[in-house]
Amino acid sequence: MKKSLFLSLAVIMALLPAACAQPAAPAQPPPSQATAAAPTEAAPAPNTATAAPPAAASATVPLTTQAAVSLKLVAEGLTAPVTLAPAPDNSGRLFIVDQIGLIRILGPDGNLKPEPFLDVRQSLVPIDGRYDERGLLGLAFHPNFSQNRRFFVFYDAPLREGAPAGWNHTIRIAEYTVSQDNPDLADAGSEKILLQIDKPQDNHNGGSLIFGPDGNLYFTVGDGGGDAYDTGTGHNPETGNGQDTTTRLGKLLRINVDSPAGTYTIPADNPFKDGPAPEIYAYGLRNAYRISFDTGGSHELYVADVGQNLYEEVDLVTRGGNYGWRLKEGTHCFSPQTPNNPPASCASTGPDGSTLISPVIEYTHPDPGIVVVGGYVYRGKTLPQFAGRYVFGDWSTSFGSPDGTLLVADRSHTDANGLWQIQKLSVSGNPGGRLGHFILGFGQDLSGEIYVLTSDSVGPAGNKGKVYKLIP
Repeated sequence: MKKSLFLSLAVIMALLPAACAQPAAPAQPPPSQATAAAPTEAAPAPNTATAAPPAAASATVPLTTQAAVSLKLVAEGLTAPVTLAPAPDNSGRLFIVDQIGLIRILGPDGNLKPEPFLDVRQSLVPIDGRYDERGLLGLAFHPNFSQNRRFFVFYDAPLREGAPAGWNHTIRIAEYTVSQDNPDLADAGSEKILLQIDKPQDNHNGGSLIFGPDGNLYFTVGDGGGDAYDTGTGHNPETGNGQDTTTRLGKLLRINVDSPAGTYTIPADNPFKDGPAPEIYAYGLRNAYRISFDTGGSHELYVADVGQNLYEEVDLVTRGGNYGWRLKEGTHCFSPQTPNNPPASCASTGPDGSTLISPVIEYTHPDPGIVVVGGYVYRGKTLPQFAGRYVFGDWSTSFGSPDGTLLVADRSHTDANGLWQIQKLSVSGNPGGRLGHFILGFGQDLSGEIYVLTSDSVGPAGNKGKVYKLIP
């Protein structure tokens, strides 16, 4: 079916993103995997320029196990916590996004406040608790939040009037303000819908939403979803949506939300600002589930893009970059007709002549997992061994049981293709050093410390969602 991180229901009921034989996607927003079913559309016409795949179709630098870390439980009783964001107001509050439509506050006292900060459940498309990739997926506070009380969310609403018939739902990017009387409560009546994007299928929704160092709002939208391969209803039959710069699907988008008119404007240097999808910042993405800017160094933008049947990847994204999907899966050639067998050669450029940019991190299924979940460059103080290194993870090694993997990548050690070394993090006190949960997302506080958001359920149901802080 789909390989979003919430693939579909064939593999829990035949579940399977990783193995990709008609996957059942995790019910949290880990990006989806795709099924290995035959594509419904013909393969795209090949480009004349071709490039051989990297010499070895190897995973990357060999995986090793890093020194153990410990986890401190900071919140529980959630359903499907998918992201965490600190309030940029020195209040010490952490805001946890639950896929079912709630934002909860973890106070500086370490207690989870019982009353939701925001409840958008009535605005969401109906969610399937067995497994679903839709819901409330992103939260970003305005850089001047302490003064203007503005924040933004990404959620999946019912299909709007006028959308293509038979499509599944509509993505909304919406703005809210905090209540004048209670800083722990959003003003539910302040919602302002900035942008709506219709989705043909229920999976591959992306959902990351963050402000960049330039003050603009960045967010990701998957390629449209469906059975897989960027094919089918709502997908460009010749190139797929990832390579089609006339659609917002399969892209990283960027907008300026500080327009005096109260809506949004297009940043002057957006690469396709004069086209039909002027919000595009970068393209060639399959299902970029979690993204982050490094808060130190040169503030690079990390984008974790969920793969198809064989490879997971993390990209360092720059303005106007083309990251290959569906001509490539990671560093390897890809064809919708042979998803489990990379072609011997493929295009080195996109249909528009742009150079296809390879990832900096890549690994194969099922070790260390089947769905990459983006994290953060560590800039805290309690784990100095990770300073400047990218801490991320993988949802699980299978859909059958919660078995996520914590990972750290080191750019100072690379292989012949320039791919960074990846190490597994062993969890102290856990059997075999394994996490023992599905990984749904990561968070980073204002001190640079990192949190991992988990669940023991494949779908957004129950109350087994937990948030942990990484500690020595």
